[in-house]
Amino acid sequence: MIYIIGIGPGGTKRMTLEAIEALRASDIIVGYKPYLSYVSEYIKDKETFSTGMTGEIERCKKALELEKAGNIVSVISTGDAGQYGMAGPILELMDEGTEYKVIPGVSAQYSAASELGAPIMHDVATISLSDLLTPYDLIMNRVRLASEGDFVISLYNPRSKSRVHHLEEAISIIRKYRDDNTPVGIVKNSGRDDTKITLTTIDSIDYEKIDMMTIVIVGNSKSYIKNDIMITPRGYENK
Repeated sequence: MIYIIGIGPGGTKRMTLEAIEALRASDIIVGYKPYLSYVSEYIKDKETFSTGMTGEIERCKKALELEKAGNIVSVISTGDAGQYGMAGPILELMDEGTEYKVIPGVSAQYSAASELGAPIMHDVATISLSDLLTPYDLIMNRVRLASEGDFVISLYNPRSKSRVHHLEEAISIIRKYRDDNTPVGIVKNSGRDDTKITLTTIDSIDYEKIDMMTIVIVGNSKSYIKNDIMITPRGYENK
């Protein structure tokens, strides 16, 4: 049996009971090394296998090898396993007949949204700015189309040491379709003890404070800030 688990944004308070039960039932836990520390209280007596960044395929192959040997294996991803997580590569690589279960988790954008208020009450486009696996031009075209369609836009992997300007370039595209007072919610380390929340507008973003641990949520044309809360109305009549 192989469990493909979304452990949420990193804090144990936002893990599901199903995820915790699967971890406890497993013989071996496979994951990116920092992620194993997020679930340490549930895997103290477990064998683990980890790799560093960009070791996803190695982890998947090892997990399938361990499962074939008769072990119950959990493969963990932060957020939801099916969104930028390990569900895709595991399912692509595994043989027909392999017993598995995908266990969903709280995605970083939903966690961040709860800390900001209600910024994604209406249609939302989720876009990763990492061009490791997706061509840069395709990413920016998706940003343009989401902006043109007036979607709320959740930006994952917004800024790293090697991708210093991707976020600024994405925002410059969005600003062609949004007013300068469009609200932007910036949440670093969502769901963890050191969460940092910033509410600003699209023309006042401090890019230097944004990194790979940050989610950036850009409002649509109807989004607004009220009492330090970001809200995107869906259209209900408030009478």
